[in-house]
Amino acid sequence: MSNFSTISQASRFTDVSNLSDNAWRQHGSLWSNLRQVCELLSIPAPVTVDDEDTLFQHVRFKAGQRIHRIGQAFDTLYIVNSGFLKTVHIDEYGNEQVLSFPMKGDLLGIDGIHKQHYASEAIALSDCDIILLPYKAFTSLGRTHVELEQAMFSVMSREIVREQMMISMLSALSAEAKVARFLTNLGERFNQMGYSGRSFNLRMTRQEIGSYLGLTLETVSRTLSALNELGMISVEQREINLLDPVALKTLRRLPPAKARIKVAEKVSALVNKNLLPQWNGELAAAMN
Repeated sequence: MSNFSTISQASRFTDVSNLSDNAWRQHGSLWSNLRQVCELLSIPAPVTVDDEDTLFQHVRFKAGQRIHRIGQAFDTLYIVNSGFLKTVHIDEYGNEQVLSFPMKGDLLGIDGIHKQHYASEAIALSDCDIILLPYKAFTSLGRTHVELEQAMFSVMSREIVREQMMISMLSALSAEAKVARFLTNLGERFNQMGYSGRSFNLRMTRQEIGSYLGLTLETVSRTLSALNELGMISVEQREINLLDPVALKTLRRLPPAKARIKVAEKVSALVNKNLLPQWNGELAAAMN
């Protein structure tokens, strides 16, 4: 029988007293077994572990609440079961830099492993359900189930690779292309979660998008308006519809304002004639 064999025993490894701001509102009412956790992380579950022998606690956060703070003692990894968050770094002057926008299936807190203190803050952008993964207890379980340990290393590596790809993108693309690529990447993430990849609500503000992409609020807003004008997306407050994901993904830069008017007129004419799908290549070329 493992250390997680009962809910009362499992609670010893899911202490909520260290949660920043006493952020939790409800805890202990929902538990996930190891198989469910592995499924959420998209990794294989050990066949030698009884589903009900290993239970992990859920904690619910309201929008705006912190899951962990910079400098807080590290003892837990967090898995997003539902909801949307942002992770940020805050410098000595109080300036916030958005690092990522975690959502369902993402693992948080790995930056705390190195120095045993979290190096970033995780903040809920919507109401969230988070699964607690007590680090010491989970690594102990991994030592007896090597395949689980290897799978967790794979998850951590996946998070690092995602960040590296983002850094590479930021260094290589124009400001307009960064916004376009951000939208298509977000759509792909929604699609992977089983939601529409072409129509979704932005949980983050334009200011937060700019911080993430290294752009000003004005640049983000101007680019969204231009993409809307060109018929590549439609924007209604926070609701985004990706009308032409292919053109968005291949966009390098936007044409000057006068040229955009001509392109927009051509897009409008093609839409009216139901010819836009055949014109994707030409639209993409006009943007390059």
